[in-house]
Amino acid sequence: MIEILDPTDLPRAKDAGALVAGILQTLKGRSAVGTNLLDIDQWARGMIAEAGAQSCYVDYAPSFGRGPFGHYICTSVNDAVLHGLPHDYALADGDLLSLDLAVSVGGVVADSAISFIVGDVRPPESIAMIDATERALSAGIAAAGPGARIGDLSHAIGSVLSAAGYPINTEFGGHGVGSTMHQDPHVPNTGRAGRGYKLRPGLLLALEPWVMADTAKLVTDADGWTLRSATGCRTAHSEHTIAITSDGAEILTLPAQP
Repeated sequence: MIEILDPTDLPRAKDAGALVAGILQTLKGRSAVGTNLLDIDQWARGMIAEAGAQSCYVDYAPSFGRGPFGHYICTSVNDAVLHGLPHDYALADGDLLSLDLAVSVGGVVADSAISFIVGDVRPPESIAMIDATERALSAGIAAAGPGARIGDLSHAIGSVLSAAGYPINTEFGGHGVGSTMHQDPHVPNTGRAGRGYKLRPGLLLALEPWVMADTAKLVTDADGWTLRSATGCRTAHSEHTIAITSDGAEILTLPAQP
């Protein structure tokens, strides 16, 4: 289903985006050497409840997962790239942590992900990989607007990732959002310009470039949810929810400026 929001729904989409962005930045600030992933999950749970919002994850049970997710945020560390199930793990100096969060405010969803290094050890290869996903995300957003096609966004994202030397997996990518978290259209992280669905004002898209350092192959962890690189290499993931407007694309999940 491709859902086009009524203009009266946009304020709730903006509220959801601001909440997601704020929670992610708070969690980033709290994530230090020794922080347990289960604590991050509980912090997210508390902030979602305090805001009167609804988690999109805790009861989520899609075909690619094992039963309800049962947690409030995805916490993916090092070789884990997507759907990282929070578990009893204390972050170490130099870990690459990706946090992915989706919430619903007044029946409208926003979805975002950030990747960052924990502690003082800052491997340059990991920093470069995070930077590549962020640049690819910016390129995809710049390509969005009324009349653009999904392939234009995919091509822009893929061009940045390929130029940086990363293999690209197309099993999972960006997607529509609205009254539910995952909707059509699918937005692969590479594609051909000029192809696919034509964007319309009122469409919400979550764009999410993610890469693995030396492979395009995923493996599923024993927990039935966490997706890891097949080679054990590090990974990175960046995501924003955008609203297509008559003027272009508005990013709904940008962190507030200090």
